[in-house]
Amino acid sequence: MNLISWHLVMKHCLLLRSCVLILLVVGFAGFEAVEAAEYMSVVRNGVNLRSGPGTQNEAIFQLPTGYPLLVLERKGAWIKVQDYEGDKGWIQQSLVSKNSFVIVRVREAKVRSGPGASAAEVGKAAKDVILSRAGSQGDWIKVSHPQLKGWIHKDLLWP
Repeated sequence: MNLISWHLVMKHCLLLRSCVLILLVVGFAGFEAVEAAEYMSVVRNGVNLRSGPGTQNEAIFQLPTGYPLLVLERKGAWIKVQDYEGDKGWIQQSLVSKNSFVIVRVREAKVRSGPGASAAEVGKAAKDVILSRAGSQGDWIKVSHPQLKGWIHKDLLWP
């Protein structure tokens, strides 16, 4: 192999190594960015959502039992959260749990006897109704409420 050919082989090897290294770095960076979202639910009625981490901060909302929240940040015993409407605030960690609840985010959601649009309608759930999440099948979420049990399409609920 002559000197020019060897030089081209080495150049391609170096480029290939750089490309592989870049792909690995970008791949790992992308992998970290695809972390699963963490959701929590309020454990009792009347829990204050505050403007900052601490009881000295203003209570901006009072939340009902089961209200689902997206965890954004943690600071000591406090968690910064966001609700389905995009409102943000802080809540004490002891006032939330990993129990799975969902909230109806549309004016009215049909509750069906099974996971599918062809399943019989067994009731309706109005906007802002909180339901316990009992499972899922495809795009359908199995929900329960003291007055109603059934299935609702995931696009009508949050999270």
